[in-house]
Formats: sequence, structure tokens, C-alpha cells
Amino acid sequence: MPTPTEERTNEAWMEALRASGPAQAAALDELRQRLQRNLFFYLSQERSDLRGLAEIELQEMAQDLAQDATLRILDNLDAFRGESRFTTWANKIAIRLAISDLRRSRYKDFSLDQLSADGDFALQSSSAQLVSSAPPNPETAAERENALTILERALQEALTEKQYQALTAVTLNGVPMDVVADQMGTNRNALYKLIHDARKKLRQYLEAQGLSIDYLLSLFQ
Repeated sequence: MPTPTEERTNEAWMEALRASGPAQAAALDELRQRLQRNLFFYLSQERSDLRGLAEIELQEMAQDLAQDATLRILDNLDAFRGESRFTTWANKIAIRLAISDLRRSRYKDFSLDQLSADGDFALQSSSAQLVSSAPPNPETAAERENALTILERALQEALTEKQYQALTAVTLNGVPMDVVADQMGTNRNALYKLIHDARKKLRQYLEAQGLSIDYLLSLFQ
């Protein structure tokens, strides 16, 4: 076992983590503590959205995330290719886990039911994201209003309920795919296929109405 001032090599990390008994326990504890320190730095110094939290709250978040990341790393040791230091690889996994966890917590109160009733939610969101900050002239404003009406009708008429929910949530409202997939009881691959099919149907509907995607993009620039 390395001394406190001695750094484990990649080979030493892999050997210890794949061992059993005290050797593995010591390596896991060292890894968890390393990740916790790095995660606390990330949460406290690099996440401006968390600056309102007390230090004890950030410490607790870092501790929980480090525990989860340690277990994930242990389950994915075969994915390590030795192209970097093991600790660098492990820290990237921990940070990605933190980003995913924080993103999911942001949408913890999101519900697909918001997108299902009468379309108002989707129309407001699509308008906000499509319309530029510069005020249009009256002619352009009228074109935009007509295009948005057709777009909303297309969302309602051309798509199935699931396609409508998925496309509106992910594309127009920016909800992470894993959050939407969880709520729909599916996985990312299936959700990606659902959105791909929805976009294809939407494009066909709009083109049948005389609206091209290029025209819409130029209209709202």
C-alpha cells in the first residue's frame, strides 16, 4: 500500500480495486476521499448556480456524489484504457455524474402533463425560443404569427401524443433526455428514435403547408 505522500500508479489502482479485503477497502476509501475533495471544489468554485448554498450543504452533496461515483467507477473498471492517469479518468466520471444529477434535480418538478392539455404551454415556449429580441416590422410580425399558428397546429395534428410530448419537452423546452425518458418509462435510444420520427413527420406536415424549415429559421432570426 502506498504511503500518504506516494501516488499510486494506474496499475496499482487497478490491482487494488480489483482485489478483495483490506486492500480493496483502502483503495476505495482513498478514491472516495479524492473524489469528494474534487467534487467539493467543482460545486463551490465552478457552479455559480450553487453559490447560495452553505458550505455544509455543498460538503454533503460532494460526499453523496463521491459515494455514487466510487461505486460507478468500480462497476466500470474495464472501461479504463490507461490513456490518462486513473485519478483523472475517475474524476471526469464524478464530474459528469454531478452535472447529470444537478440537471435532473433542476427538473424534479417537471411533468409531461404540462405539455398535454391544450398546447398553450408548448406555444408559449416555442414563441419565446424562436422570436429574436429585435422587434420585427409589421409585415414580418404577421408572417411570424401565421407561421407559429401553423407550427402549433402541426404539433397537435401531425404527431402522436407521445411524439408531441417528447419533441416539445426536449426540443422546445430543453428538458434533458434522461428526465423525459424516465417520465415516459423508456430509454434514451427509444426516445431518440421517437423524436427523430416526430421531426420527420413535422417536416412533412409543414412542407405540405408550404412552409420549409429554412424559411422558418430565416423568419425568426
